[in-house]
Amino acid sequence: RSGAGKTTLVDVILGLLIPQSGDIQVDGVSVYSDIRAWQNLIGYVPQSIFLMDDTIERNIAFGVPDAHIDAERLQTAIETAQLLELTEQLPEGIHTVIGERGVRLSGGQRQRIGIARALYHEREILVLDEATAALDNETERLVSKAIQSLGGIKTVIIIAHRLSTIEHCDCIYQLEKGRIVKSGSYQEVVSV
Repeated sequence: RSGAGKTTLVDVILGLLIPQSGDIQVDGVSVYSDIRAWQNLIGYVPQSIFLMDDTIERNIAFGVPDAHIDAERLQTAIETAQLLELTEQLPEGIHTVIGERGVRLSGGQRQRIGIARALYHEREILVLDEATAALDNETERLVSKAIQSLGGIKTVIIIAHRLSTIEHCDCIYQLEKGRIVKSGSYQEVVSV
């Protein structure tokens, strides 16, 4: 629900907001003791992706000089984010320029580039903030399947309005007015 506190929670997880009370600890250590190290562990995929007027390749490997782009890692990220069919259909493949803010792509394609970017940079924790909201049902199903395959490899935090998006999650927290009102498995949270 809107106004539940999801955006604030994401900002706290990302270390953009420091809580007035309480703490986030990993292995008994406050993430705020070395906020930069914490932030370097996180791959963040917002609902609205920042894209440059550049190639698909450079948008996925964002910040990496061309000479250091790992082709194998790029290919894996493209496949996992369900972008392979798109790149194979484009005349210049991954070297296709997508336009300012990705105007030559659909909303779902832009979102998948954001997901591929987070996967390419191999962060230990992925935060997906309404990251599948712009996807059609079939693409969302495929991307969700790919995200599920990361289970046991990465910690994935999914912020979502639609329950179908988080049905496969190990633990779900339902927020209302900034408070956790329910937590547990999908079945436990959706039951009345």
